[in-house]
Amino acid sequence: MVLTKGEIFMKLEQNDEALLFSCTKLPDVFFSEYLPQASGDFIKVYLYILFLSKYGKDIKMNDLAKKLSLSFPIIQEALKFWEDIGVITKKGTGFIVNNLQEIELRKLYKPNVALSIEDIEKNQKNEIRVRLVETINNSFFQGIMSPSWYADIDLWFNKFGFDEQVMMALFNYCFQRSALHRNYVQVVAEAWAKHNVKTFSDLEAYYQKQESAQKIEKAIQKKLGISRPLTEYEKGYIQKWTEDFGYDLSIIEIALKKTTSKSTISFDYLDKLITSWHDCDLKTSDEIQNYMVSLKNQMKNKKDFEQKVKYNNYEQRTYNNFDNLYANKQN
Repeated sequence: MVLTKGEIFMKLEQNDEALLFSCTKLPDVFFSEYLPQASGDFIKVYLYILFLSKYGKDIKMNDLAKKLSLSFPIIQEALKFWEDIGVITKKGTGFIVNNLQEIELRKLYKPNVALSIEDIEKNQKNEIRVRLVETINNSFFQGIMSPSWYADIDLWFNKFGFDEQVMMALFNYCFQRSALHRNYVQVVAEAWAKHNVKTFSDLEAYYQKQESAQKIEKAIQKKLGISRPLTEYEKGYIQKWTEDFGYDLSIIEIALKKTTSKSTISFDYLDKLITSWHDCDLKTSDEIQNYMVSLKNQMKNKKDFEQKVKYNNYEQRTYNNFDNLYANKQN
């Protein structure tokens, strides 16, 4: 028999064995946040109504009390307890079982009712952060981000003062490097905060500095003939010269030329030389060049002076000895 399109129908029924193999899932946040504060009877009530809600079943409170072998007052107290902390919501003659993960997220970011302008602005900011966290969850965790990440994000907002764009960029940066785990994100966040990154404009400026520093590192390696990667200590020296002193490659190159007469290359020597320029408040390559010429002239004058003094002392000794020599001849 061939059925036409109009004759096709479907009737879906639950397999009698489905109950045996089905599971009622609990998020981990239940065990960390709710179980410790609830009594055994209250937990018993919650687990059973969670089970019933999955199948959309109805049950009378008297029947619930009999099913769980609990008194009617205990059932009432349990329902009130879960309702007071937001786990269930009363609606008409029944209850809605709420999502525990959403409850915890709202605790972190849902704004409180406020009247002042400052509080209203704060509430608006919190709403933006709620949307941001949802975006992070969907973009990088396929919508199943662990609850612990919510607390971490809130901590990083407060600790580092990042705005929402920077926080999004932080997760994207780590995701692109296949390193979206808590320790790595923390390290990157601390590095950005160390360089005073708070807004997206700050982050762009930081990226530009990093790019400039990398170019300087490669240029130094090339000019010194270093084929190996620079060590962290050597990179630290370069960071000191570029970020702390504000020197560009034109200034560093003056120091590099001083190594041409040396058989071994020492970043310690370069650092002492460059630091001496900074201590003299020299800011440009012209100032440093003039300072080097002046220093060379001073050394030349000093050498000339020492030679002159040495010559004068020699003449004086010759004159003094002449009298003694004359006296010896008379004898």
